[in-house]
Amino acid sequence: MSYQLYGIDPALIERVKFKLRNPAIKERLIMLLQSVTKADLQNRMKVTQLIGIASGILGENLTNFQANQILEFILSQKIDPSNTFHLIKLWTMFR
Repeated sequence: MSYQLYGIDPALIERVKFKLRNPAIKERLIMLLQSVTKADLQNRMKVTQLIGIASGILGENLTNFQANQILEFILSQKIDPSNTFHLIKLWTMFR
């Protein structure tokens, strides 16, 4: 998994995936990310803010190191939320 190359703990990913099975939490995250653009996902400050809000919704206390690892991963992926191929790529990465 490419997220592991950035030092992101697979146990963290599994906890988040488990928590996303809760429809209420999933809906809150969908609403948070609904208006996010490609430019937002390349902006360090915006991504840092989104990581903080998302970790609060999920109830995950991230260290600064973990948040920085996630930030670097997101920035390096150059995600375009309006590009279906990018979304499928992410979906397969975290299945």
